[in-house]
Amino acid sequence: MEARALYIRVGALIVGGLGLLVALIWFLGGNQIRHGTLYESYFSESVQGLEVGAPVKYRGVTIGRVSAIGLASAEYGGSLTASFERRTYRLVFVRFEVDTSRIGPVPETAEAVNLGLRTRVASQGLTGLSYIELDFVNPSRYPALDVPWQPKTAYIPSMPSTLFQVQDAAQELLRKLDRIDIEKLAIEAAGLLSDLRGELTQGDVHTTLEAAKTLLGTLDHAVQAADLPGLTADIRRTSSALRDTVQGEQTQKLLTNAALAADRMANAAAKLPPLITALQATAQRAGNGTADLEQSLVPLLRDLTATAQNLRETTEALRRYPAGVLSGPPPRGMEPGR
Repeated sequence: MEARALYIRVGALIVGGLGLLVALIWFLGGNQIRHGTLYESYFSESVQGLEVGAPVKYRGVTIGRVSAIGLASAEYGGSLTASFERRTYRLVFVRFEVDTSRIGPVPETAEAVNLGLRTRVASQGLTGLSYIELDFVNPSRYPALDVPWQPKTAYIPSMPSTLFQVQDAAQELLRKLDRIDIEKLAIEAAGLLSDLRGELTQGDVHTTLEAAKTLLGTLDHAVQAADLPGLTADIRRTSSALRDTVQGEQTQKLLTNAALAADRMANAAAKLPPLITALQATAQRAGNGTADLEQSLVPLLRDLTATAQNLRETTEALRRYPAGVLSGPPPRGMEPGR
């Protein structure tokens, strides 16, 4: 009886385990892809951490599962010639299934690739598990890789993962550092430091520093001799006196008188144009009167000249022949001037 009870308990335990397994399968089956489309991509980097069944996400939303991972040389190498094998033996193909019902209306695959649809391997935080991420990027920055075979499913080009880009940049930096001759650079730096030390102790730089030191000392003595505090006090007193003078009663009266004089000069200047006009009119009238007077005096002066000439001749005749003037005209041949 005890053995039979033991068998029953073991059987019940097995049945319960099978039930839990079925429940787990049913639970996980809720994430199965019911309307899937197969795609594949090719990667030139390591896909460490990516396993079959890993999720395929578009901007963080799970839209499919990885269905197959392998080497492109094994998948397509049989149809390639030797010239192509060297190019493809490093590629890894990843085939995945996408549930189109979770995406909605999408363009054709070729059109989406032309718009920049790419795949890359991404990591899930600190767990180290990887997944395939779909996203749209700049197609000119990440051009599509042309493969020499006909893909078995729809082809979506890949782009390097973030970790791979960082590693590639680090390796490029290391390659550049390897090309640098550190020993030669150290020797040149030591020589430069030696030359600099020599310049600072004995060269032109030392001379310049000594001259600058002397100049600073001279300036210090000059500043001390100038008694800047006393000079500042004198300037302050002068400014105060000048302020008192400017604000004083006499200065204010002078400024007021100057303002009044300026106003009077302005008034006088305003009266000058009419006065100048009147003077011009007076001068014009005086000029006209002078012309009239000159016109009247010319005949009179002419008559006075003739009269003076006659009087001169009469006086001359009277001086020479006073009797003749009284008795009659002088004899012929005795007229004045003969």
